[in-house]
Amino acid sequence: MHERARVLACALLVVVPLGASTVVSAQTGDPQALQQEIAQLRQELAEVQRQYGERLNALEARLGTVEVATPPVQQAQDAAQQPTVEVPAGAAGAGGPAGALPIYGTASAASKIFNPDIAVIGNFLGAAGRNTVDPSPALEMPESEASFQAIVDPYARADFFMAFGEEGVDLEEGFITFPAIPGGLLVKVGKMRAAFGKVNALHSHAIPWTDRPLVINNLTGGEEGISDAGVSAARLISNPWVFLEATGQVFRGDSGDVFRSSSRGDLSYVGRLRGYRDLSDDTNLDVGVSYTRGHNAAGVVDDVDVGRFTTDIWGMDATVRWRPLRQTMYRTFLGRSELIWSRREQPDGLQPAFGYYLSGDYQFARRWFAGARYDRSDRADDAGLRDSGHSLLVTYWPSEFSQVRSQYRRIKYGEGPTANELLFQFQFSIGGHRPCEGVSGPAFRRSETELHSGGESRRPLHRGRP
Repeated sequence: MHERARVLACALLVVVPLGASTVVSAQTGDPQALQQEIAQLRQELAEVQRQYGERLNALEARLGTVEVATPPVQQAQDAAQQPTVEVPAGAAGAGGPAGALPIYGTASAASKIFNPDIAVIGNFLGAAGRNTVDPSPALEMPESEASFQAIVDPYARADFFMAFGEEGVDLEEGFITFPAIPGGLLVKVGKMRAAFGKVNALHSHAIPWTDRPLVINNLTGGEEGISDAGVSAARLISNPWVFLEATGQVFRGDSGDVFRSSSRGDLSYVGRLRGYRDLSDDTNLDVGVSYTRGHNAAGVVDDVDVGRFTTDIWGMDATVRWRPLRQTMYRTFLGRSELIWSRREQPDGLQPAFGYYLSGDYQFARRWFAGARYDRSDRADDAGLRDSGHSLLVTYWPSEFSQVRSQYRRIKYGEGPTANELLFQFQFSIGGHRPCEGVSGPAFRRSETELHSGGESRRPLHRGRP
């Protein structure tokens, strides 16, 4: 640019004096002198044009040389600045990557390239009132859940959930998921919660109450629930009417007070069929039927199953969701119910027990929820005892990372006593925990039909969600 300006300045210096001399000659009135001046002006102008063209061509040639030479230099600088990381020794070989791999992203990405997503959720509980049958401590931190989740390779993902309680550390779930098995199967292998009903599959921080319903405590193992090491396979059943999913699971046969295995052949089995349908843009319905069977501990003597007694459990569940498109952040409703039948063999005969719960949760402001629940259930080992109760709840979400909940609970136990309690709960989370199925509130806006935190199935998205 400087060279071009210099050439133009020179041209002006030549043209201006010539023009001035031309004007002077014109004023004298000599035609011959005027013709000579014009000829001289033409020659000078042609010479300036020639010089200007030569210098312009030279400048363009130099500029082209600079443009060609710049990219390799810049690429070399970028390559020198590109951060890399060595592949761990255990991951190299077998046709996989070796040596150093480039890191794309910020410096924080470099610090966690081989680390899983980590999150921790704290769950603090308090209780006031009177309960002589099943009392809870006044204040306790029953569980803090740490999750470790990451993609293993293009074919699998791993999820681990550790429960840190006042009595120690326990592996709540730990499994690997294969989402693309031939035949359209989704397969999980490891320790996991059984796909029986709705509440059994949820972690403690994901349920919309401070406790679990009576029917869950009495018939399916309560907090621990039906959870064991095993294999799960799920498949979508294509049809033009509803989303339909079938799940089959085989477990070792040890699930708390529900099942007990005393030999390798004492496996437990779970089957579930689930259907989903959008009733409108704002409302959807989710229904399911479940079945499980396994050996129980009624006939076990000195770790030997003498009686060979079994337990069969059937379940039905239904969930309806309402989430208006124009008020989705301020008005929602979720109602659900589960009915469970248990047939438990034991030395004093068959114990046929039945129980259910019915609950509803309504969002009346952006961060406020109100709910109610009714419970009724027989005891699995003594069907003659029946517990019933009801609860009222209020939940507030200060932010997407914390939750405060209070619950009034009244239970009439089968033995006779009645419990009146006020329960309260504080939950808080750090890290990127994936939303769990069935959670309501600002932190977990996903519908219950979305992917579960453990990745158990491919589920349709609710069109009415934000």
